[in-house]
Amino acid sequence: MSDKSTALLGLYQKLIDQVKAQYAEDPELTTKDLLASVTSSSEFLKLKQSADEDELALVEHFLKRDIISFLSEQHADDVSYSPTLLTMESTLWHWLSEITDRSQVEWHELARDLKTEGHYHSGEIINQGKVICTRCGHAMDIEFPGVIPDCPQCDNDEFTREALAP
Repeated sequence: MSDKSTALLGLYQKLIDQVKAQYAEDPELTTKDLLASVTSSSEFLKLKQSADEDELALVEHFLKRDIISFLSEQHADDVSYSPTLLTMESTLWHWLSEITDRSQVEWHELARDLKTEGHYHSGEIINQGKVICTRCGHAMDIEFPGVIPDCPQCDNDEFTREALAP
C-alpha cells in the first residue's frame, strides 16, 4: 500500500471515529446529520486536500455506507425500529380511528334518542341499530344509515330503538 493510501485510510478512520463520538453524544442524529457534520469537519478538509476527485467521491460513498451500517447496528436491538412493531402500531392506530368514528356515531344517535325520547317513525333516517315496532314487537336491524320502513309484520309506523351495544 502506498504512503498516500495509508494516509487517506488514516484520515478516513478518524472520520469514522468522529461519527461514533458524535452519535455517542446525541443518539438522535440521523445519517444525514452525521454525514453533514463529518463532511464539514477539519479532518474531511485534510482528506479533501490530499485526495483527487475520484478518491474523494469514493470516500464520500464509503462514508454514507459506513454511517448507515453503523446506525443499523446501533438500532438493531431497539424494537421501535422493528418493521413488525411499526406495522402493529399502524394497525392499532387504524383500529382506534375506527372506534373513534363509531363512538362519534353512537354519541350522535344517543343525543337523537334523548331528543326523540327513543321513538321513531317510518320515513325518518336512522343510523345503525335495532328498531322495534311498538305494536307487534318485530325487530329490524339497521346496519347502515337509511330510511326506516313501515313494519313488515303489521304496517305500523312507530318504533322504539334498542340501545347500541359496544
